[in-house]
Amino acid sequence: MTVLEFDDEEEAVRRANATEFGLSAAVFTRDLTRAHRVIARLQAGTCWINHYNITPVELPFGGVKHSGLGRENGRAAIEHYTALKSVYVAMRDIDSPY
Repeated sequence: MTVLEFDDEEEAVRRANATEFGLSAAVFTRDLTRAHRVIARLQAGTCWINHYNITPVELPFGGVKHSGLGRENGRAAIEHYTALKSVYVAMRDIDSPY
């Protein structure tokens, strides 16, 4: 993990977003309102507050920009790798199918 000093939130967000990658990011602070405000502005696919690199199977994980090809884990992955199809099955004879 890289830790960089910054003077204000604007600088921290600008520096964090100044990359072609955006897999993940974390904000460590005692001020949860500030954490959510900063996280909302970060261009990263997976974000943590006061934690890092925890990816439970039910949590979609993936990046933005040049990081990742979609979302792994959770319902997002299932929807990404499958196609929805509706099938109706008649269980009795029909008089005229057309």
